[in-house]
Amino acid sequence: MFRQEVFDYQKTKWTGKALLISGVPPWVVATVSLTIIIVFISAIMFGNYTRRINVSGEVTTLPRSINIFASQQGYITKTLVKVGDDVVKGQAIYQIDIGKVTDSGRVSQNNQQAIERQLTQVESIIKKLQSNKTATLSNIQDKKKKYEAAYKQSSQLVKDSQENVESLRKIAESYSEYQRQGLITKEQVNNQTYSYYQQQSAFQGLYNQNMQEALQITNLDSEIITRSADFDNQISKYQLQYGDLQRQLAETVATGVLVINAPATGRIESLSVTTGQMVNMGDSLAQLVPGTDATYYLVLWLPNHALPYVTTGDRVNVRYDAFPFEKFGQFSGRIDTLSTVPASIQEMESYNNAPLRHPEMGTESYYKALIELDKVQFNHKGKTRHLAGGMKAQSTLFLEKRPLYQWMFSPFYDMKKSLMGPVHE
Repeated sequence: MFRQEVFDYQKTKWTGKALLISGVPPWVVATVSLTIIIVFISAIMFGNYTRRINVSGEVTTLPRSINIFASQQGYITKTLVKVGDDVVKGQAIYQIDIGKVTDSGRVSQNNQQAIERQLTQVESIIKKLQSNKTATLSNIQDKKKKYEAAYKQSSQLVKDSQENVESLRKIAESYSEYQRQGLITKEQVNNQTYSYYQQQSAFQGLYNQNMQEALQITNLDSEIITRSADFDNQISKYQLQYGDLQRQLAETVATGVLVINAPATGRIESLSVTTGQMVNMGDSLAQLVPGTDATYYLVLWLPNHALPYVTTGDRVNVRYDAFPFEKFGQFSGRIDTLSTVPASIQEMESYNNAPLRHPEMGTESYYKALIELDKVQFNHKGKTRHLAGGMKAQSTLFLEKRPLYQWMFSPFYDMKKSLMGPVHE
């Protein structure tokens, strides 16, 4: 009983119960295996896969928003607009106090009040000069009109007197002829001659008076021009002084209160500071979207290895970091414009979510693409969600499409290229 065969038998003896069934027929195994192989080969031969790439970007508007910065240091005294307000070019947005304060008060305010008083005085002087000019010229004009009326009357008298003198001269000549004929006496001739010379003397007096009146009218015309020029010179001098005071007032106001105006017509997108807040030179104050109907786009930065496989009009999938795709799903878009030259470092630095590039590092080039979004707002649980400029987003771009077997053998293509010699085509 201690033989080796007994021990071996005890080890291999079946102690449990087993149900023996007949095995699977070989033809079934062969059929299933063949089916799996055929399906696998068919999938490899006829199936295809589109290579895709995920790129980052951000939501922007066209035209892009304008950043408004502080040009001087100070603190905000007034906020004149609110987020979402429509503004026009030149409309005031902020007032910044940049003045200095002494024991006597604000320097700029005191200077401003003094200059305003001077402006009031100069303006009063100008008005008085203009009033005096009007009154003086009016008096001279009245005097001129009187002289013109007198000149007109005296001219008529001179004309009548001249005719009388001429008539008396002819009568005197005829009286001399009558005397030679003995029709009248010498005394009658002398009386007529005396009347002629008397009338001629009266004519000379009227003529001299008429000439004096004409000369007076000429002098009055000259006086009008001279007095008007004198008043104009004085008014111009005070107007220059008034303009200089206005310039000083503007400089004084500028040294006290700085007004930040809207550089273009549009809508206020955001306000970075509030009333009472201290700002330094170069601090961002607000963002303004030009125009009234801004269009939202998605800016993507495509690496150079993806550029040959995308074209304008291709569809893309978009996921916003603010709206997780696990909850809100993906959004669709279309490539609207595609740059054909690499984006410069300065252009990429103007965007918050652009890939980092350094001139000293050999990084690859990026190309700017604008994606037209199918939806810029959507409803979720009864609330309308809106996109906003600067939102970060991820987008999936679909590149080249190949059969599966080509993707499987792509390592061999790389090996083939590495083993090839120079290309002479």
